[in-house]
Amino acid sequence: MSERCRLTAISWASSCSRSDSIAQRLGGRSYMVYSPVWGSRYATIIFKYTFQALKTLWILFRTRPEVVLVMAPPVVACTPVWIYQKIAGGSYAIDAHTAAFLDPRWRPVMFLQKFFSRRAATTIVTNQHLADIVRSWGAHATIVTDVPICFPEPKRIRIKGECAMVFVSSFTRDEPLETFIEAVRRAPEIQFYVTGDYRDADPKLLADKPGNLEFTGYLPGSEYVGLVMCSSAVICLTTSDHTMQRGAYEAIFLGKPVITSNFKLLREVFHRGVVHVDITVEDIVRGIRQMRQNLDKYTLEASELKQERLKEWAGVSRQLQQLLFSR
Repeated sequence: MSERCRLTAISWASSCSRSDSIAQRLGGRSYMVYSPVWGSRYATIIFKYTFQALKTLWILFRTRPEVVLVMAPPVVACTPVWIYQKIAGGSYAIDAHTAAFLDPRWRPVMFLQKFFSRRAATTIVTNQHLADIVRSWGAHATIVTDVPICFPEPKRIRIKGECAMVFVSSFTRDEPLETFIEAVRRAPEIQFYVTGDYRDADPKLLADKPGNLEFTGYLPGSEYVGLVMCSSAVICLTTSDHTMQRGAYEAIFLGKPVITSNFKLLREVFHRGVVHVDITVEDIVRGIRQMRQNLDKYTLEASELKQERLKEWAGVSRQLQQLLFSR
């Protein structure tokens, strides 16, 4: 029988740069387990989750990891991981995103989050607020604000205009897309791109977009990195407090300045190279113009913040290594 691998990361998603990067940085491998054919409708979700659970078990018994890192939501993904751990030994950790705690869709299964967190080596969260929730359950929590992303080789992208900004979107309910689009209308001198799969977006928003806005659709990793690298700045907005912005820290690790929401968490994490805005049309326009007028300053600060984050990760990485692999 082959030797057990060090770490396997499981994400029930089509892509997740955070899971990929944590796994790679800790010497493991990341697997995306996702069956889009079933969709996410209530009538078919049981079939989708059953298929993904079986595939997860197949991956785990094939790779035989010492440690499994599983992403939540959906917290149901922890079930096959827990079963594997009971049979094969080892341990598991949960990488719990903000939605696992705050999105109304997952509140009915919060009892599962508590159950699996109490049995995990640790639950990784992005901020102190979420860590306090996990610890209130009697579970262990580790704060990992962001991870140095392992980017693919960028593909050269041709952009329009002298100044272009990229709005990183997943078209979730906490993204103020309508407000952002109205702000775009008021900044016609700048070209904007909105990334992400827009099939679930409001068709009216798509049809009535201003001329300086382009929806790219979902971009493969190399094209996404290429677009960000060719842009002047990245925009990541949320209406939900305590929500880390993955697109923002991806941008920082690519050396690009960011416009993001004016929440305490985001002010603390992104304290340089960033313009923080309230979610109003007027303030988003103000932030866009402030970024453009001071682009060299914010770009330099983004580079400085990147170096700061790399130093922080070195300490966090040692902590995770000791926690997960010294049992």
